Amino acid sequence: MASISTLPIPARFADPFTTDPHIPERVIGERRSYRTVWVSDIHLGTRGCNAAMLIDFFDHVDCETLYLVGDIIDGWRLKKRHFWPPEHNDVVWRVLKRAKRGTRVVYVPGNHDEMVRPFDGFDFGGVEIRREAIHETADGRKLLIVHGDEFDAVMLAHRWLAFVGDAAYTALMKCNIVVNWVRHKLGLPYWSLSMVAKHKVKNAVQFIGRYEEVVAHAARARGVDGVVCGHIHSAEMREIEGTGYYNDGDWVEGCTALVEHHDGTMEILHWAKEVAARNAPTQLMLPAAA
Repeated sequence: MASISTLPIPARFADPFTTDPHIPERVIGERRSYRTVWVSDIHLGTRGCNAAMLIDFFDHVDCETLYLVGDIIDGWRLKKRHFWPPEHNDVVWRVLKRAKRGTRVVYVPGNHDEMVRPFDGFDFGGVEIRREAIHETADGRKLLIVHGDEFDAVMLAHRWLAFVGDAAYTALMKCNIVVNWVRHKLGLPYWSLSMVAKHKVKNAVQFIGRYEEVVAHAARARGVDGVVCGHIHSAEMREIEGTGYYNDGDWVEGCTALVEHHDGTMEILHWAKEVAARNAPTQLMLPAAA
């Protein structure tokens, strides 16, 4: 079997157990337990990646199966400029640690980490590489797992335009970093500038709606009950003409994950909101006036 070190990704990704993680794994009293967790669009190797938020998520959550639904590593960005801080290695450390502890980890590469796609069918360090996967929920539903770029008309028909859009998106994310640095200094919680912009622009909203319909239609044609994807950085969970559509969002803007409870119930976790609520000061209850 091939070694994980053969993957064309930063060298420090290959062997995260040679040193302790930069951010030590926290021992949480009662970690949340889920049957399945889906995360995607982490974009390791970029400044926009919210690695610290994802590390906090992994330190609070356990699951039987973890799906990495594409764009985990941003190969597009790494080709242009090497950026790999210790926190990004800590994310990898936690993923591989889960696999070592018995969690089934399935990696479905996306367009930004398409260099991993030729390894379809291989198992690296306990991480299964799959071009797509079928997941059966606790209540018997079959879900198609894909990254979703294969349904993006812009990506398929005009690849050059996708790269232009990526450059514009990167610029917006740089603004997002500055805005949140200022908010952090002011003691304010994380807030996504790019998510607000996306939901305010009419064309973006129309694109997202059309994309969701196309993905759900493709899943219905495959004879499954639903589909889980990422790609468009827009977490959603809804039914489209009898087919379940689930998008786990991202860890650049929204910091969201899709989870399956042990009874098959699905839920989207908005981790930035949970961290803000956890860190909010407890307000003292004043006695009512007589």
